[in-house]
Amino acid sequence: MPEQTAPPQTRTPSPPEIRTTPPEPPSKPDSAVVRDALGVGIAVGLSGFAFGVTSAGAGLTLLQTCALSLLVFTGASQFALVGAIAAGGNPLAAAAGAFFLGVRNAFYGLRLSQLLALPRFVRPLAAHWVIDETTAVSLAQPTRRAVRIGFTVTGLTLYVLWNLTTLVGALGAEALGDTDAWGLDAAGPAVFLALLAPMLRTTTERVVAGLAVVLGLGFLPVLPAGVPVLVAALAAPAVLWLKGRGLLGRRAQETDIAASAAGPAASAEADAGAAEAVRTERGSDEPGRDEPGRDESGRDESGRDESGRDESGRDESGSTKGDDR
Repeated sequence: MPEQTAPPQTRTPSPPEIRTTPPEPPSKPDSAVVRDALGVGIAVGLSGFAFGVTSAGAGLTLLQTCALSLLVFTGASQFALVGAIAAGGNPLAAAAGAFFLGVRNAFYGLRLSQLLALPRFVRPLAAHWVIDETTAVSLAQPTRRAVRIGFTVTGLTLYVLWNLTTLVGALGAEALGDTDAWGLDAAGPAVFLALLAPMLRTTTERVVAGLAVVLGLGFLPVLPAGVPVLVAALAAPAVLWLKGRGLLGRRAQETDIAASAAGPAASAEADAGAAEAVRTERGSDEPGRDEPGRDESGRDESGRDESGRDESGRDESGSTKGDDR
């Protein structure tokens, strides 16, 4: 009878540690954040030259032009104001149109206040830099440190460059002569459309933008300057009312739902994949199992090894290794 040997003792591996807290977002180098912020600030800040020329051509003095850039500091509202005045519109209507264009910055501030989490005494100063560009750069950052760097660098670069180019544009307006011949009044709307276009991701947003263009251009010949902008603002509640009534189109609503759920769906899919990987890893590391149906000594549930023999060396017919002769 063969001598019995004890199966080798193997150390039971500990189950993998399962993280219950969500993983931290990937960090982004400070240099990359600064590079992106400088790119946006310089590109948009140079358009202040067009505003300075347009404002001077509309009849505003050098002091008034520079005061708008220093105190208002929101390009779309500034261009809307001087454009309405240049067209002979009522200054109050022009100011109202500029005001409603700037209201969007208040909604930006609600989101940025959570991301930046600045001290109370800094918030009034930071609020002056809450515009399209600083919001876009801040929302693209993965961590709070990156958000603060992106917001600060973008705001500082754009504010300084915008005011300098406004001054240069206002001083150089006389040298340019007739500003209408240069077509610089189209620079403001062009910059605004370039910033707006990437934000129109859903069908509802595109319909709102299209309807606003139709209303603004349609009422431009019949209403005083500045008022068509206010009428165009009615496009948003009108489209939302149609969407609520189900009149916008089923396909448009499905597109909006898919666009809004793309982020959570991708996250849920990643979490499901990670959970499946953990279950697979735990199953392969289960103590006492190196193959399906066999323990650490290589025997199956009936106590037989790969050759079909049990611990005493007998196979299923009852013969031992010596009987095989």
